[in-house]
Amino acid sequence: MVWCIVTEYAKGGSVRQFLTRRQNRAVPLKLAVKQALDVARGMAYVHGLGFIHRDLKSDNLLIAADRSIKIADFGVARIEVQTEGMTPETGTYRWMAPEMIQHRPYTQKVDVYSFGIVLWELITGLLPFQNMTAVQAAFAVVNKGVRPVIPNDCLPVLREIMTRCWDINPEVRPPFTDIVKMLEIAETDILTTVRKARCRWCMTQPMTID
Repeated sequence: MVWCIVTEYAKGGSVRQFLTRRQNRAVPLKLAVKQALDVARGMAYVHGLGFIHRDLKSDNLLIAADRSIKIADFGVARIEVQTEGMTPETGTYRWMAPEMIQHRPYTQKVDVYSFGIVLWELITGLLPFQNMTAVQAAFAVVNKGVRPVIPNDCLPVLREIMTRCWDINPEVRPPFTDIVKMLEIAETDILTTVRKARCRWCMTQPMTID
């Protein structure tokens, strides 16, 4: 007997493939926040079940036909063990939390760190630490406190999410339930800004009578 798992086809490929096709140009902000919300809501559910993904990255985020994001590759996921702590290294260096790189005990907050890097990818369109090898990136994160450079024109709420997510102290990193709320605020701010811009544009156009 042959066993198989049938999964949904993600027409858009992975987020990393999507960004590469765009030649590393930033995703439109409205779409970037929507997709980040998809990931945050999905991870809030995963963490609510007591699991840690342990390899959250743009390669493992798949884009459906409606451009929503599906979290994939739970091959190294496991149930969080509070009493013993967990130390084995797993995941991918560019997205990996410092405590995991150093083989120190870690919690679900390693996924929050990885999410901060993914959010930065969506906003900038770039590969994190693109001028370094993966090992160099890991060394810089742990020993020099290096993090990706946030664009100057980044929305304050998005800047706050990223800096809190990739804080060296896991306790400072917000749970995904809080991240969802912060992204919803960002989404509202973006829609309000777009409406105001459209209103200003309409007011500058000459009125015509059919």
